[in-house]
Amino acid sequence: MVLDTKAKRLVAGALCGVAAMVLALLGNPANMAFCIACFIRDTAGAMGFHQAAAVQYVRPEIIGLILGAFLIALATGEYRSSGGSSPMIRFALGVIMMIGALIFLGCPLRMVIRMSAGDLNAYIALIGFAAGVCTGVFALRRGFSLGRSHPANRASGVVLPVIVLGIMILSVTTSLFISSESGPGSKHAPVAVALIAGLVVGILAQKSRMCFAGGLRDIFLMKNFDLISVIAGLFVVLLVFNIATGRFTAGFNTPGVIAHSEHLWNILGMYTVGFAAVLAGGCPLRQLILAGQGSSDSAVTVLGMFVGSAICHNFGLASSGTAVNAETGELVKGAVTSNGRIACLICIAACFIIAFTNRRSLEK
Repeated sequence: MVLDTKAKRLVAGALCGVAAMVLALLGNPANMAFCIACFIRDTAGAMGFHQAAAVQYVRPEIIGLILGAFLIALATGEYRSSGGSSPMIRFALGVIMMIGALIFLGCPLRMVIRMSAGDLNAYIALIGFAAGVCTGVFALRRGFSLGRSHPANRASGVVLPVIVLGIMILSVTTSLFISSESGPGSKHAPVAVALIAGLVVGILAQKSRMCFAGGLRDIFLMKNFDLISVIAGLFVVLLVFNIATGRFTAGFNTPGVIAHSEHLWNILGMYTVGFAAVLAGGCPLRQLILAGQGSSDSAVTVLGMFVGSAICHNFGLASSGTAVNAETGELVKGAVTSNGRIACLICIAACFIIAFTNRRSLEK
């Protein structure tokens, strides 16, 4: 049964917040308790898709999300294998979402997690994310559509869950994958805890239809606040946790947060993510959940995000975070690369092209 009331969704969001809290307590990087973009990037690095040594580790949370959504969809009769809705455009949107996220240094989920810990850069980025979603809503009102998905062979929707299960098994039984010895990739909760947290959040996200872009989209499009209640529950739990444990620090350029204070690019990075997420039909988290419950279209978008993360680190698009120089003790501010700025503008232009060249009136 779908969690179909604000109260139920609020509780679901709160439980997701508890899962993120546990991950933060047991070893995940500060302010990165649960980040779809960062964890896909880490997993891609572990598989050798990029060579950034500090961010390489198979994140069980990502695998748990997909498997959790898959299992609960099977159990409740909501599993539907489908596909065929502009797959290459969806792949491109996955790449675009990842580029925007790694310019900001986080997906919408991490943006909210950073907000709950007082990172003012995340509040600045929220402006861009909301504006991107609003632009996507404008496109929807003008008739944007990637076409309908069609029923597919039942086995088609099982492919991605089987692949990630295989990755999980290989990661704990072999030494095939790379693991960072320092940096964010070296910081992680125990594998079993991370996998369970991913499964729990995957189940809750599937039942509550949790989507960061969808929550704002529904407000702008229909003045419906149901989906945003999930996000509110998550935020409140993490805010209380951060204040209670002394982790709440309001400010910019906070060492250890893995963030930067280039406000324009925080805005534009998350504008890109919000815009692309509406066009793709869901934020990065929602794409993983939809892929788990049988959507090959979302699975293609997820593959785009993996490729996008590799592109970011292979071509110098990802931003750097504020840090303290270990030798001098001086604060080194994070920054957005020149390549990243150019890529961000190209991604925004690509979103506009996709938005206004794919309309229902043009479908055959």
